[in-house]
Formats: sequence, C-alpha cells, structure tokens
Amino acid sequence: MCTTNCGRRAFLKRPKTGDTLCKECFFLAFETEIHNTIEQGKLFERGSLVAIAASGGKDSTVLAHVMKTLNERYDYGLKLVLLSIDEGISGYRDDSLETVKKNRDDYGMELKILDYEELYGWTMDSIVAKIGKSNNCTFCGVFRRQALDRGAHMMKVACVATGHNADDIAETVLMNILRGDVARLRRCCDIKTGGNSPDSIPRVKPLKYSYEKEIVMYAHFKKLVYFSTECIYAPNAYRGHARAFLKDLEKVRPSAIMDIIHSGEQLSFKTAVKLPTKDVCKQCGFVSSQQPCKACVLLEGLNRGLPKLGIGKRSKANRMIAAQVEGQSLRMNANLVKNDF
Repeated sequence: MCTTNCGRRAFLKRPKTGDTLCKECFFLAFETEIHNTIEQGKLFERGSLVAIAASGGKDSTVLAHVMKTLNERYDYGLKLVLLSIDEGISGYRDDSLETVKKNRDDYGMELKILDYEELYGWTMDSIVAKIGKSNNCTFCGVFRRQALDRGAHMMKVACVATGHNADDIAETVLMNILRGDVARLRRCCDIKTGGNSPDSIPRVKPLKYSYEKEIVMYAHFKKLVYFSTECIYAPNAYRGHARAFLKDLEKVRPSAIMDIIHSGEQLSFKTAVKLPTKDVCKQCGFVSSQQPCKACVLLEGLNRGLPKLGIGKRSKANRMIAAQVEGQSLRMNANLVKNDF
C-alpha cells in the first residue's frame, strides 16, 4: 500500500527515499520537490520572462509541463517561452523538433528555434563529416551553449531553465574528477550559473535533484509527448563512460547519484588554485573564460580547414596556426619564384 496512507496501492518505490507511492501521491511528491528546489534556490523573480531550453526529450518536456503546472498552482507570475536549437543532425533533431512544436501547441508557449547553419555556417552533420566521430560532442556542446545564450538575448529573457537532472549532474562531477578539471568541477553543481555581469543571462536547473528514472515514470504516466531516440553521435561521447559507471554504482547503491552531487557541492579548493574568470569574448561578444572564446576557436578551425584546432591545449592550437601560416607563406614564395620564370 502507498506509504502516505491514502488507501491506494503503490506502483513504484522511489530510489531516492525508498518510499512506495501510488500514482497520484508520486505526482504530487515529484512536483512538490521541484517547487521546493525553485523556492530554496530563489531561481525566479515574479513577473520574469523565462525561456525553457526545449529539445523534445523527456527532461525538457517534463520541465515544460511541471513549470507550467507550478506556475499556475503557486502563482509564480512567470511568462514561459520555449527556446530550441537545431544542430542540423538529420534523422534526429528534425524529428525531435516536431515534438517541441507539439509541446508548444499543448502548453500554449511561444517557440524560438535557432539553427547552427544560420549562426555558424555549419551543421553537425557537416562538422562530423570533417572531423569524424571522436570529438564531435565537443563542437556540439560548445556551439549549443553559445546558441542558447544568443537565443536568450534575442528573446530578452531573464533566465534560461535547462532540463539537467540529478543523473546528468552526477555524471558531470565524475567526468570533471576524471579529467582533473577544477574550474568546471567547482561550478557544475551550482543550481544557478552565469548572471554575474550585465551581458550574462543566468541558467537555472529546476530538475537538479530529480532522478532520471522518476522523470521517465512521470512522463510515461502523465502521457506526455516526448522524443526518446538518442542522438546518433552520442555513443562516441566521453560522457557515456561516466554514465555507464554511474549506472553500475546505482545498482549497488541507489542513493549514489545524490551522494555524488552532495559531495560535489561540498568540495573546497585551496585559495592558491587559480581559476578562470568570466569575461566577454572580444570576437563574438558573448561570455567566456578565455580569449577568444572556445566557440570562436572551434569555428576558426573549421573555416581554416583545421578542424582539430580547438581540441586540446591552447599551445597545440598556436602551433597548428603557425604551421599553417608558414605553409601558406612557403606556397606564396614558391608561386612568386614560378611567376619570375
């Protein structure tokens, strides 16, 4: 029976708490936890225009549905809009965007779609054809984050709500530990990022403490329309190794996901550790921790015919550019000698 003593039979056991709940009590508990996360984190200000980063997947669909529900139930006074990015992945993103359009109609929200080809002159399909499938997620992640910033500025929103769930954040903590990335390890657990300067629009994670399994259960039993196919380039991503490891941990100890998040939140670093500071890229004008920003470096590499320019350390990129410039100079001198004859 349901542990809330409502008299109904339970249909699931929550991995986070161990409670056995019926459908109705699970819906209420799930929504109330997200409401508490929003209230405790002070994620929104009344009357704000909030963009929901919508991909058509389970996380963004559940986020849009729950945000609409809570906005009406608790009178947040928010105006909600959808912001989608078309990376140009045939057979994947074009289908998922149809789901986003269905959500737009179901929830009565304005929808803005930006595509890589319009913003950068490249699609992910053309990038993968150039670089292969080993580092393509680096390009997609960097371009997508900047595209969300561009869309947020176009729509003049106060903040962007993303569908990052507890599993995503725990995976990111593990990845940053394995890579020794102190800067990202420090901020990946923050429920609110950005917004430190007038040019920066903050991003918030209302689903930070929501398990992926519960999100799937909520979407399934609420009969929400979402796109469940994985990106065709995702199996080659480094994140997949962290995800597989996390799932093995979860089988042994279901609370491992939340334990990792809390560990990441409580990590402290020596004051002597130098961390990158946020600034504005001098080329594109968007927030970055380096000059030029990673998106501009990657884009320059693609346009120069050096697709791996932005992969790895800055010194490697400088050597590649120097080698290309030297090669161009040699070819130019050779042409001059040829013309003399």
